[in-house]
Amino acid sequence: MTSIASSLPSVLAEIAEVAGAEAAWALARTQGGATIYIPAEADDNHWLTELVGMEAAEKICQHFRVGNSGARILIPLAKLSEQRLRLHRALEAGMSAPQAARAAGMHERSAFRARARMRDDDEIDDRQGKLL
Repeated sequence: MTSIASSLPSVLAEIAEVAGAEAAWALARTQGGATIYIPAEADDNHWLTELVGMEAAEKICQHFRVGNSGARILIPLAKLSEQRLRLHRALEAGMSAPQAARAAGMHERSAFRARARMRDDDEIDDRQGKLL
């Protein structure tokens, strides 16, 4: 999973992985906070196809399809997702946790937790030796 996708809520991260980050952000901005129905197959006249395009809609439908049926999914609020993305980018740019929190409009504790997760994802922290 890409670093940006890994900083998104799980449903948006799944959508970003299968259909691209632009499709995930479009869904978050327009449908954030709502439960939506993803059909089993994309249709030219469906709102999803109009929002993200046929190719991305087909990928999203295929990913969430349950047998021959569509699925209902809850789309997280875009505001929080955008804040998390800003926080992640600020931390990657080298800002301290308090600076990144202010830049993203989030709490410092969120920034410290995000930084710790980023370090865990990197698996090796070059600043600290391994315990034997």
